[in-house]
Amino acid sequence: MRRWTTFAGSVILASVVVFCTVVAISSATTTTTTTTTTTTTSSPTTSTTSTSTTSDTVNLSCALQVVATWQLPRLANETIAVSVNALDVGAMGPAARAGYGALLLFGSTASSNFVADVAALQHETPNGDVMMIMTDQEGGGVERLTNLVAALPWAQTMGKNLTATQITAEGLRVGRSMKSAGVNTDLAPVLDVDGRSVEPGSRDPDGYRSFSGVAATAALDGVAFMKGLNAAGVTSVVKHFPGLGGATGNTDYGPAATRPWPVLKVTGLVPFEAAVRAGASAVMISNARVPGLSSLPSSISPAVINVLRHQLGFKGLIVTDSLGAGALSALHLSVPVASEMAIDAGEDLVLAGTPASPGASLQLAHLTSEAIQGAVTAGTLPLATLQAAAAQTLASENIVSCPAATSTTTTVG
Repeated sequence: MRRWTTFAGSVILASVVVFCTVVAISSATTTTTTTTTTTTTSSPTTSTTSTSTTSDTVNLSCALQVVATWQLPRLANETIAVSVNALDVGAMGPAARAGYGALLLFGSTASSNFVADVAALQHETPNGDVMMIMTDQEGGGVERLTNLVAALPWAQTMGKNLTATQITAEGLRVGRSMKSAGVNTDLAPVLDVDGRSVEPGSRDPDGYRSFSGVAATAALDGVAFMKGLNAAGVTSVVKHFPGLGGATGNTDYGPAATRPWPVLKVTGLVPFEAAVRAGASAVMISNARVPGLSSLPSSISPAVINVLRHQLGFKGLIVTDSLGAGALSALHLSVPVASEMAIDAGEDLVLAGTPASPGASLQLAHLTSEAIQGAVTAGTLPLATLQAAAAQTLASENIVSCPAATSTTTTVG
């Protein structure tokens, strides 16, 4: 359970010094670093998703206070996920030291030293802040780290053969195996409403990845899987908002559109509304445009983010789908440029695609950071928007505790 601590006291005449504390949760050995303003502690305590809106608000508020003290490069880096093959995770020391917010893992097999390498990386981050270590563990044909993480059937298979309670148990089982491997975030479940019995491909991004073609069933089963992951202490990133079921194609390959917005509102949006009500802590945005809502890919559309934040009332982390996808490149948008646009639209963490090599991934992350920083310097991206995104990412895997004040009291008379 995430825990937040606030301190308050009555002061008569006082000199007040404000402190912020970041408590980072990982499976690593406990270390503590203290300065005059910030203390960062890593402990082996297991974190699970909190359902307390008040506590989440306090944690985010404290994170905003912390990131307000950061320099621009640190802010930009916090909003970037660096792609890496699981066999190469040991080469990500530069990413950890630079304070990138996440590592996005690819590949079906992890290295023999994977667990130790991830633990070592978590010790190299600025102030000991925990990075998000994420991958797509959906089930069926979309599975990673198969030598470390438990296998799952396709979501559609689970939806047809298991009760919601059993699906929660599956989420818990796979989540525990992820957590023990040092992977704290699962880019799953897919909440798209798609009943077609096909493997995902260029024509259909979902098929077997969807729990059901019935909105209410997709909502029930998807939320059940999310709850299982959360119970294991793994952040569940539900996707692909506002719903890819019935899309005209797969955005990995090129431009695609969802169902028209009036239709999507009563079908594809239903599972996401249910997930937000159930306490979802993270949502991934699709790269498809939404006819009747936005002509832009959703990942760079302020209109789409506005629906999630204000219509659904979502307060958590918003993650892009891969900004190296065909839907973005068809618009001649590079990953760095699309990333700046996504942050400006209101997203918090930007993802790229399959890594060519560790060096290439680190270089792309650097260029992305420079693009985001450049937009702030040029005045096209508000600093407050970047700070809000960095705070969301920091708060997702770290308990940020901000004492209101420490004081020395002087008695009058």
